[in-house]
Amino acid sequence: MQEIRPCEVPLNSYLRSYKGAEGHADCYMGYVPGAITQAQFVEAFYTTSLFKVERTLLSYLAARPATDADAQQLAAGLATSFSAWRVEAQSASELLLADFTGRTRSWLMATPVTGSATTRLYFGSAVVARASRNGHRPDMGWPFHALLGFHRLYSRLLLGAACRRLGAA
Repeated sequence: MQEIRPCEVPLNSYLRSYKGAEGHADCYMGYVPGAITQAQFVEAFYTTSLFKVERTLLSYLAARPATDADAQQLAAGLATSFSAWRVEAQSASELLLADFTGRTRSWLMATPVTGSATTRLYFGSAVVARASRNGHRPDMGWPFHALLGFHRLYSRLLLGAACRRLGAA
């Protein structure tokens, strides 16, 4: 089974700007044999069976459906939104999405491993703290803390599913 492990948010990545801010940012990485493009990674990630469960939930609970064709458009850089997210930044190696509430970010990056026929795949998230009330320090809120363990497991499972799909290609 593909090992997915936590890592530091890469220094010059789009996600890095959320690392030092009030809130939370995390990052996971895995390796896949071969030269995998960012577009291949994005499409594989958002079309895995596991992510399709999330897409279905968002379709019903938030009225924000998405299809495999929508994921292909996102991967090709031809979409400005995907289900509950809008594209905040995109390049040949990175994609940063912001959810419709503006509180969370999802980030994907594919980079070749120097001197190897391997690609390093990253998946990270950021949660922006709620604005302060009554002059108090911004906070994450109890739902964030209650769901953090699930989030960490789910992040690993999502990246692992994409790595398996791309490694089998």
